[in-house]
This record gives sequence, C-alpha cells and structure tokens, in this order.
Amino acid sequence: EQKHDGRLPIVGINTFQDPNTLGDSWEPPAVELRRSSNEEKQAQIDAVRAFQAKHAAEAPAALARLQEVALNGGNLFAELMRTVRVASLGQVSNALYRVGGEYRRNV
Repeated sequence: EQKHDGRLPIVGINTFQDPNTLGDSWEPPAVELRRSSNEEKQAQIDAVRAFQAKHAAEAPAALARLQEVALNGGNLFAELMRTVRVASLGQVSNALYRVGGEYRRNV
C-alpha cells in the first residue's frame, strides 16, 4: 500500500515521471557535478596500488579460483566476495574477461 500511494518511494518503480506526459514546461532537475582534484585522483590511484602491493602474494591464487568458478558455473558471487579481499576491481575484471570474453549485444 505504501509503495502504491507514494509513502514508500522506490526509485525506478513509483518515482519515475515520464517527461512526455508532463507537458512542454518540464525541465529535468539540476544536478550538481563534483569533480575530483588531481590530488584526490592520485590518492585513489596510490591507495589501489598499495592494496595491490599488500596482497600481491595472495591475489594470483584468488583470481585463479575466481576464473575456475566462472568456467565451471559455480557460485560466482560467493567467490567474488572472497576475491575482492585481496584483488582490486581492475584485477577481477581482467581475470573474468580472460575466461569469459567481452559481452557483445546481438544487434
């Protein structure tokens, strides 16, 4: 009941407003963009590199297990949760790309 009357907003379910039905006066809300400074970007890069260095000995085995689970149709989510403790998003993405290839939508 709360979902349908709007008291419990669920983004994408009952908060979407079709601009085509709102008339010509509808304007999208302004969105404030926040850009990272060069220092913030570098700090993030340094943090990822430090994480990778800290787990350099553990990551290859974890990534290999992840690839094996992916190839054998196992519980990929459970293995991902273990792998991200020692591998970065980039390492995980590259490992999965090597065994699964690139997604290409049928056109």
